[in-house]
Amino acid sequence: QVQLVESGGGLVQPGGSLRLSCAASGSIFSINLMGWYRQAPGKQRELVASITSGGNTNYADSVKGRFTISRDNAKNTVSLQMNSLKPEDTAVYYCNGNISPFNRFRTDATSPRSYWGQGTQVTVSS
Repeated sequence: QVQLVESGGGLVQPGGSLRLSCAASGSIFSINLMGWYRQAPGKQRELVASITSGGNTNYADSVKGRFTISRDNAKNTVSLQMNSLKPEDTAVYYCNGNISPFNRFRTDATSPRSYWGQGTQVTVSS
């Protein structure tokens, strides 16, 4: 079983900062792409930022220059540093990982699949 658990959401004033963290745990053979998505009320879930196991990053245009994604491969964690927050950043933020679990005998990997965290609320308001 694989789980992703996020932390770090909350209420912040415009222009403020927050740091989100996500830890993957369980029977993990390897983690490929990890990312953060967000979903605002009445809107579709959208990609905020992603990072490969090699450290290559990708950002939505709306957050470039303000958000920074990072990961610790040894600890199976991914973080999102959010600076200069705007009211339009308000959303539920979800951690996602493309993860290959161990097989039942823990001798090899099984096919990778997408795992999601439970989401953490970020509210930017004065």
